Amino acid sequence: MIFKDYYKILELETNQVTVNQIKQAYRDQAKKYHPDVNIGDKFAEERFKDISEAYTVLSNNVTRRKYDRMWNNRIGAKKKKQAYEESKRGKDAVFSDFFNLFFGNIEKEEVEKNEKKSKKNVPVKGDNIETAISITVQEAYYGLDKKISLRTVDGKMKTFNIKVPAGIRNHEKIRLIGQGKAGAYGGKNGDLLIKIEIKPEGKLELVGYDLYTSLLLTPWEAALGTRVNIEGIDDTISVYVPAGIESGEKLRIPGKGYKDGKGGRGDLTATIKIMVPKQLTSEEKGLYEKMKEVSKFNPRNTSYINTKSEKGA
Repeated sequence: MIFKDYYKILELETNQVTVNQIKQAYRDQAKKYHPDVNIGDKFAEERFKDISEAYTVLSNNVTRRKYDRMWNNRIGAKKKKQAYEESKRGKDAVFSDFFNLFFGNIEKEEVEKNEKKSKKNVPVKGDNIETAISITVQEAYYGLDKKISLRTVDGKMKTFNIKVPAGIRNHEKIRLIGQGKAGAYGGKNGDLLIKIEIKPEGKLELVGYDLYTSLLLTPWEAALGTRVNIEGIDDTISVYVPAGIESGEKLRIPGKGYKDGKGGRGDLTATIKIMVPKQLTSEEKGLYEKMKEVSKFNPRNTSYINTKSEKGA
């Protein structure tokens, strides 16, 4: 017959505990392994029976003293813990052979009573419900009140008022307490979790705390340098574009990005894109042809490629 450590089953490290500590340990373990929380889990079902069995023995002063004599010989004297082992139990048995051997069948009704009481009285919280909504970068930056309608478990539509706080992060969740599925046995309702998905807005895209945009330039602006205005999320920023800038290069504007949640802001990065006119007037075409004649610039020249590689390095 395998000895069963009832204290360890209730996750108590010693037998020097009060009745109230035993009751609290029992409640904690009963909630964790309750059959209604672990539907179809055979291990949890057997563990729940062991928990009820342990509580029946340890909550009774007479049976606890009898058990403690064995526990001290098996566990206390050796000053070490033994791994929890399942004793053989009949398919539908409420109590184990170990329990019967030392305490007889007197407590059978008490075990069954505790198990039924636990199943009836242990509150089970309802499941959470998750959904997602999309908002723009600007809506996320400033915050907003939004209404959403969802179909409940009974098929009816319900409208929820959601307050999206200013500066919310992408994929952050808003929790509406008690708006999920109903609990069982007096348990609390689950919650409604709403994941926020921030979509790009116009030219602005959010990555972490930074905002990204594209800055479109004409070939002559890129070649000669210029000053241009960039539309940020909350204002217009005037920036200087240095002469000779190329497509793909970036201009970083510190402190003009998204809120970082600490009173500061990320950066705004503008990626340069040089645009060539698709239709030319005769005058424009003449100027390009003249540039072709006088310019010695050749981006396919080996020396130019090497110079750009060294600059990039």
